[in-house]
Amino acid sequence: MGLLLVVLFIGCVVIGVPISFALGIVSFAGIGLLPQIPNAVVFTKMFNGMNSFTLLAVPLFILAANLMNEGAITEKLIKSCNSMVGHFRGGLAYSNVLVSMIFAGISGSSQADTAGVGKIFIPSMEEQGYDKGTAVGVTAASSTLGSIIPPSITMVVYAGIANVATGALFVTGILPGILLGLGMMGVVKYYSKKKNFPKCEKVPFKETLRLTFVSLPALLTPIILIGGIVTGIFTPTESAAFACVYALIVGIFFYKTIKLSALPGILKETLKLSSLSLFALATANALGELLSYYRLNVYVEKFFTSISGGKIIFLLVIVLFFMFIGTFMDSVPAMILFVPIILPSATTLGISPIVLGLIIIVTLALGLVTPPYGLCLLIASSISGTTIEDAFKGTLPYFLSSVAVLILMVLFSDTVLAITAFLFPALF
Repeated sequence: MGLLLVVLFIGCVVIGVPISFALGIVSFAGIGLLPQIPNAVVFTKMFNGMNSFTLLAVPLFILAANLMNEGAITEKLIKSCNSMVGHFRGGLAYSNVLVSMIFAGISGSSQADTAGVGKIFIPSMEEQGYDKGTAVGVTAASSTLGSIIPPSITMVVYAGIANVATGALFVTGILPGILLGLGMMGVVKYYSKKKNFPKCEKVPFKETLRLTFVSLPALLTPIILIGGIVTGIFTPTESAAFACVYALIVGIFFYKTIKLSALPGILKETLKLSSLSLFALATANALGELLSYYRLNVYVEKFFTSISGGKIIFLLVIVLFFMFIGTFMDSVPAMILFVPIILPSATTLGISPIVLGLIIIVTLALGLVTPPYGLCLLIASSISGTTIEDAFKGTLPYFLSSVAVLILMVLFSDTVLAITAFLFPALF
């Protein structure tokens, strides 16, 4: 029967059923075929999986991102960043990465980054002479930083699963997030010479200062959010609520770009996007209950405990495992299903749950640009009107630079944690 359920899941994915629904179908079918388990277990597990105060941050961060996009705050950021780096060859590509790094500190969502930033950058880059592959590739790849640079929705979910301090996980993601962004900029620099990327006219210094001042409320958002968490003023979930209120106030009173009549539409879009993530989380919990009856957790745990070679080899296997999982599954259900199984083995090897979480989150973020699931890749390619194959070819160099940084994180994971603990001792 286990093989039948695997075939059912693969069949659902192949015909295009969303992962969250595929997980639910398999859960209902599997538990329904086990007479010793009441069908009510499915609903109980789905409810318990969502019954968490921490997870309230998910729809709140999505709402904050939607308010930022509706309030033209993203456009202000783009103009400010472009005034700083646009005059370099490949300036729009540099600006694309820089905006994603800043926007990641606001929205907590890679998908929101792709949609909000991509709608502006991809057409602009194509108009300036960039090929479609580069325009889509830079946008999709840099959007993955939304899951890594805090605040991050996936970090909130992992913290709830692994029972670790969300604030500590947040600040640990800052340095790797910056390194990933710099790695992508290094790829831009290489291709800007090879492909002779265009450049914009240099913006006068006074105009750059003016644009920076105009975008200051948006630029201050990551500092306010992370600063509030580090100092203990508010929890990560409360920071998400603050981000919503802050974005609303800035959009209505400072930029005057958000109309009260637009709020119902913003809330509707937020409900649509957040329901996808939360429903996937709920069905993944139900599937986890089913898998426990088939003792899959025991088999996976035996596999990971049998790995020899120490922490580095273990973490490299984790990277390969989640790299594969990320090609067809979203990060939320993937973590729900496998983190509880892997965490005890990692702890036995002396690997910090925070280090493990950071590596899993970065690896799954890269899955957002790998076919067939690659949600950021799908969004960016649909904006450009290009095929998934061409979009992935354009994304590949930036993807590989991120893989290189990820390997360095594995090799020097203790160093990354030590640096963060030194800078933010109150959170460790």
